[in-house]
Amino acid sequence: MAKNYTALARSVVSALGGVDNIAAVTHCMTRLRFVVKDEALIDSPTLKGLSGVLGVVRNDNQCQVIIGNTVSQAYREVVSLLPQDMQPPAPVGKPPLTLRRVGAGILDALIGTMSPLIPAIIGGSMVKLLAMILEMTGLLAKGSPTLTILTVIGDGAFFFLPLMVAASAAVKFKTNMSLAIAIAGVLVHPSFIDLMAKAAQGEHVEFALIPVTAVKYTYTVIPALVMTWCLSYIERWVDRITPAVTKNFLKPMLIVLIAAPLAILLIGPIGIWIGSAISALVYTVHDYLGWLSVAIMGALWPLLVMTGMHRVFTPTIIQTIAETGKEGMVMPSEIGANLSLGGSSLAVAWKTKNPELRQTALAAAASAIMAGISEPALYGVAIRLKRPLIASLISGFICGAVAGIAGLASHSMAAPGLFTSVQFFDPTNPMTIFWVFGVMALAVVLSFILTLMLGFEDIPVEEEARQKTASEKNHIHNMDIERGNA
Repeated sequence: MAKNYTALARSVVSALGGVDNIAAVTHCMTRLRFVVKDEALIDSPTLKGLSGVLGVVRNDNQCQVIIGNTVSQAYREVVSLLPQDMQPPAPVGKPPLTLRRVGAGILDALIGTMSPLIPAIIGGSMVKLLAMILEMTGLLAKGSPTLTILTVIGDGAFFFLPLMVAASAAVKFKTNMSLAIAIAGVLVHPSFIDLMAKAAQGEHVEFALIPVTAVKYTYTVIPALVMTWCLSYIERWVDRITPAVTKNFLKPMLIVLIAAPLAILLIGPIGIWIGSAISALVYTVHDYLGWLSVAIMGALWPLLVMTGMHRVFTPTIIQTIAETGKEGMVMPSEIGANLSLGGSSLAVAWKTKNPELRQTALAAAASAIMAGISEPALYGVAIRLKRPLIASLISGFICGAVAGIAGLASHSMAAPGLFTSVQFFDPTNPMTIFWVFGVMALAVVLSFILTLMLGFEDIPVEEEARQKTASEKNHIHNMDIERGNA
C-alpha cells in the first residue's frame, strides 16, 4: 500500500516541534536523522505512533526516525517543508563537558562522516569482487589490461579514501571543503608516498628540522577525519587574524601552511595510531576468542544497530579489507544477525491475523534476507513484538558460531544478504560457497522455528485501526492549527 509521504513528513516535523525546532536533517539507508534545537519539544509518543514510522532513536539533541527502505521519499518531503536558509541558532550557553557528551560527539562525527561514503565503498568493493570472480573463473587472465582496469576501478574509493573522508567531514564540521581535500591530497600525493616509503626503510626524513613519522595514509579514515576537525578551528582562527584586504590570498595560504604540516607531523601519525589501536583491540578479541567472538557479535549486532553503535566498526572494516583483502569477525556475524531478523519476520507473517502486520513483516523479511537491510525487520517487527527479537538474538549467536567455525570472511563491506553473498566466497576454498548458503539457510529456518516456539502477542486489528485513526486525527488537528496560524 503506497504511503502518503507528504502527510507523513508533515506529521513527523510537527511531532519534532515544528519547522522552527529543526536545525538540520540528513538520511541514511533507512533513517531520517534530525538535529533539533530543543529536545523538550519532541513529542515521542506521537512520533512513534505515526503510521509509516517504524521506530525512533533519540540521543541528546539528535532524533533518528526509522522509515525503512523508502526513506529517501520521506526525506524529500521533509526537506520541502524547511526553509533554504535555515541555520541553527547560536548556543545560549556552552554545555558541560562530560564523558557521555564526548563519546556522543565522537560517535556523531564518525557516523555523520562515514554514512555518505558507504555507497562508494560498497560500489568499489563489489567491483573488486567482480574482478576476483572473473579471474577465478578464467574469463579474464591474470595481468590482463581489462582485469587491471577493473581492479583499479574497484580500488579507487579505497586508495583515495582520505580525500573522500575529508570532503564528507568538511560538510559535517562546516569548514571549507576544497581546503580539506587539498590537505588530505598531500597525504596521498605520489611524491609524499615515495618519501614515506623511504622513511619506512630507515632513511631520515624531516620537515623544518622536525622528524617525519613514516606513515602510509592511503586506505585510512581516522587521520583525514581528525585533520578536517582541526581544520575547522584553524580556519576560524586564521580568519580572525588576517586583515580584510588580504583574505582572498593570505587566508587560504596560511590555512594550508598551518594545517598541512600539522597533519603530516602530528595529526596523521596520531590518527594512524588511534585507528591501529581500535583495529588491534577488535581483532585481538577475535584472535583470543576465535569463533566465539563472531557468535557474540552475531547476538549483539541487532542491539548495536538499535543504538547506532554498529557504525563504529565501519572504519575498522574498511581499513582491514583494504590492507588484508578480507574481514573475518564483524561481517560474518552479520550474516546470521540479518537473516535471523528476516526469518523471525517470516514467522510473524505466517502466524499473525493482522493483515497490516503481515504486510509489514513480509516486506521486512524480504529486505533483510535478500538485501541485508535489517532495520525494517528490527523496528517494524522484532522490537515491536519483543519475543521475535529474542529469537533473532539466539539464532544470531548460533549462526555466528557456525560462521566463525567455518572461517568465513568478507571481501567487501556490503550488508550481508542473499544478493551480496558473493562477498564471502574465497577463491582458494570453494567450500566457502556451501558454508555461506548453509549459514544463511540456518539463520532463516532456526529463527523462524524459534519465533513460532516462543510465540508473540499478536496486534489486534482493532488496535491497529485505532492507532491509524489516532494518527489521522493528529494530522488533521495539526493542519487545523497551521490554517489558524496562517
